[in-house]
Amino acid sequence: MTYTKDSLKIVFFGTPDFAVESLDRLVKGGYNIVGVVTMPDKPAGRGHKMFQSPVKEYAVEHGLKLLQPVSLKAPEFVDELKSLNADLQIVIAFRMMPEVVWSMPPLGTFNLHASLLPKYRGAAPINWAVMNGDKETGVTTFFLKHEIDTGDIIQQERIEIGDTDNVGVVHDKLMMLGAGMVVETVDAIIAGTVKPIPQDELLNKDEEPTPAPKIFKETCEIDFGRSAQDVYNHIRGLSPYPAAWTAIKDSNGVDYALKIYETELPDSRIIGKPGTAVATKDKLSFACSDGSIEVKSLQLAGKKRMTTAEFLRGFKLGE
Repeated sequence: MTYTKDSLKIVFFGTPDFAVESLDRLVKGGYNIVGVVTMPDKPAGRGHKMFQSPVKEYAVEHGLKLLQPVSLKAPEFVDELKSLNADLQIVIAFRMMPEVVWSMPPLGTFNLHASLLPKYRGAAPINWAVMNGDKETGVTTFFLKHEIDTGDIIQQERIEIGDTDNVGVVHDKLMMLGAGMVVETVDAIIAGTVKPIPQDELLNKDEEPTPAPKIFKETCEIDFGRSAQDVYNHIRGLSPYPAAWTAIKDSNGVDYALKIYETELPDSRIIGKPGTAVATKDKLSFACSDGSIEVKSLQLAGKKRMTTAEFLRGFKLGE
């Protein structure tokens, strides 16, 4: 069967802003989006106001058919999805999908993943690429199969990671790059020119795929026993979200959780036990295994984000 942009029926699965850019390109490009699937609304914040995903907000604004299943295996959802008669499904920053869903359309289901697969399979590929000090990353489209992020690759594109880029900067670069590649992938599927490559063929002999597991609070804690460069990368790989943190003691001996968003590597070296904090009038530094890092912006628990100078005007560092 031959397809055109108008005749190819697409169901789009996604949740955060990262997915919205791709959906927007498809809608504005005139592709036939017959349904959008996103997470159910959930209470968020102190007032427990119902949070709607960015993908839902976009779908409602553009009059797209919206599905918000609690369970992707629920018979009523599966039946409704079947009734849309999609030829192709696209998944971006969504949850694990059961086979009954991803195997449904005749042309399959493809995913946009924010790494150069098979590197960084998992939930947090952008964070880990920056945290590990990688010099490049990219985006991949691939067809879904049983094991997560293991399907055959359709397309890949690379970008450089700048030495000072944080995860927010890289996220936005990949969001834009990925949106263009989603459209290119759909066009290639319509044209019948796709030649998927098994991920194993991209691995060197004895090389293993790199995991990118979910980030937890303990992942974010800063280990000052590492090199200053490693600590610097760890912090920018978690900035602005969820943010790296450490404990800091005030002059009364009280410990506080301190989120650190931005640092730099100073020319001068602090010789001291790793983790030792040293403050001057407007500078705060922490000793690492081979030098130090200087903190530029931070946030004390319960306070807003601020510059180091602002922080030190109201906080007296303990001995």
